[in-house]
Amino acid sequence: MKDLLKDPTLLRTQAYINGEWVDSDSGETFPVLNPATHEVLAEVASVGGAETRRAIEAAEVAQKPWAARSAMERSAILMKWNNLILENVEDLAIIMTQEQGKVLAESRGEIVYAASFIEWFAEEGKRVYGDVFPLPQGTSRGIAIKQPVGVVAAVTPWNFPSAMLTRKCGPALAVGCAMVAKPAHETPLSMLALAELADRAGLPAGLLSIVPGGHARPIGDEMCSNPIVRKFTFTGSTRIGKMLAAQCTETMKRTSMELGGNAPVIVFDDADLDKAAVGAAASKYRNSGQTCICANRILVQEGVYDEFVEKLKGVVGTFKIGDGMDESSTHGPVITRKALEDIKSMVDDAVEHGAEIAAGGQFGEGDEQFIQPTILCNVTEDMRVFKEEIFGPVAPIFKFRTEEEAIAMANDTEFGLAAYLFTKDQGRTWRVSEGIEYGMVGVNEVLISSTFIPFGGVKESGQGREGSSYGVDDYLEIKYICIGDLGA
Repeated sequence: MKDLLKDPTLLRTQAYINGEWVDSDSGETFPVLNPATHEVLAEVASVGGAETRRAIEAAEVAQKPWAARSAMERSAILMKWNNLILENVEDLAIIMTQEQGKVLAESRGEIVYAASFIEWFAEEGKRVYGDVFPLPQGTSRGIAIKQPVGVVAAVTPWNFPSAMLTRKCGPALAVGCAMVAKPAHETPLSMLALAELADRAGLPAGLLSIVPGGHARPIGDEMCSNPIVRKFTFTGSTRIGKMLAAQCTETMKRTSMELGGNAPVIVFDDADLDKAAVGAAASKYRNSGQTCICANRILVQEGVYDEFVEKLKGVVGTFKIGDGMDESSTHGPVITRKALEDIKSMVDDAVEHGAEIAAGGQFGEGDEQFIQPTILCNVTEDMRVFKEEIFGPVAPIFKFRTEEEAIAMANDTEFGLAAYLFTKDQGRTWRVSEGIEYGMVGVNEVLISSTFIPFGGVKESGQGREGSSYGVDDYLEIKYICIGDLGA
């Protein structure tokens, strides 16, 4: 892959610990594969618990002088990092497409999105304020100050390998924390390239360490059990998130969890169906359906059901599936062959129980990982595609009759991350937005994620918020100070 890059030194394969690029103690590596071609892109150092412990200890040493610096000083270094990311968008996009599979246009967009978190929090870190409290005793004053939580550990997913790092380390570093991060073993190269740029920007050694590994448990166990780590942040599946959160209780770590989703798109009969079809397709098929906030269930009012299906088929018919490096491709492969098989089993279950394939339905054979964007009609609530997160380019379309039924169907899940609705009725906009149990709601809009918004869910979709002015709160502790004996 180096021959594709303007700056081949961005392709890093060692761990980044305490400002140094190092091999694993054992010398073990793991392969990173291109999901479109199955080419081995690199052999990456596979670290374990011992290396992770050293990274955590280095973070503890580096964090205190970093926190003692002014917010302006920290901001200046982060802005240098932001600028370097933007100067290297094309190389970073190529690395991402090669290891993750998404098309180049989406990869370029993610790199800019990732940089925006560094820029935003470089500024937001200057705006960490406190409070003064009135006290009953006139000779005392009460104040609250906010201080960095300390050393943070992060585990990030493969679907957005750059943005999920910066959305976490941006606020952490801006307010004076240090971070040790583990990338997904499918996509470590993107995070390692960002670490290289952070090093060039002058980020002090130890403040950001990257610990890639082919075996997640030793790294996760150390992060969750080490008392130096005061906060743990994770983006991934609900099942794994619950396990990690339970481990963190032994040392009472602060946690923030961005977990699974089962997002409904509710299309009412008064909606602009053309916009609804384009919006539903954009949400459902982005990154080949591999996003936590993508449409998982499309709920359409029965009077416009058939018309909506035809419009959605028209949009899907314009898609071209292929290698993400081909600029004409609109959608790439899914991340692994196992992922393809899991998605296929859900489609097979739906068809066996009476669903009809209205578009797509072709799954790559052999070791291929391409899925033709698929639409399922005549689906019912007892099928797996209603209850489970599909995480692939399959759109099941359900019928509903009334507004109340739509809200009940939307809420019939343990998840509560994102939801979307299309309607022209302002009263319905408020009723449904307030009635559905989700952390984020898009009304006549599916592109809801940005640096400026509080990203996060309710119920079993997690806890905490990332991005926006709220995004620094999870990395700060509130300290109350009472100053007495102030009388004349």
